[in-house]
Amino acid sequence: MLWHLKAFSKLTSLEVYKIIKLRIDVFVVEQNCPYADLDDKDIDNNALHLFATDEENIACYLRILPPDSGYPEMPTFGRVVTAQKYRGAGIGHQLVKRANKTIDELWPGLITHISAQAHLQAFYERHQFVVVGETYLEDDIPHIGMERVIREPANK
Repeated sequence: MLWHLKAFSKLTSLEVYKIIKLRIDVFVVEQNCPYADLDDKDIDNNALHLFATDEENIACYLRILPPDSGYPEMPTFGRVVTAQKYRGAGIGHQLVKRANKTIDELWPGLITHISAQAHLQAFYERHQFVVVGETYLEDDIPHIGMERVIREPANK
């Protein structure tokens, strides 16, 4: 697997196509959830696109947004997706670990807030996220707010 972290302007047209195709294949077709995937946040100058590729496919993907692009004063990531043939192999955990590391390097000490599909609560809890608030519907799918707080050690 090759890992990539790119701003939208650095993505090739083929990468953009494959990213959007994967997101539509999973979120719209597989989850039967028609929604407006293209929300202009992909092209935000400070958005980052994190993904892994094999020889010809995108295996997994997520989008990192800086503070104030999704939530006030908090970075976030979303559009977390793993291609069906890679599920169960742990690549989703690698993806979230890399996202957390990137966020910690770019915005140290800030809370990361995500809107997670509720059935993935335990998945994100493995990555130091805790539930905040009540379950809510987003595009007719139960979601839950989750936050990750990394505290600096007291005796540095």
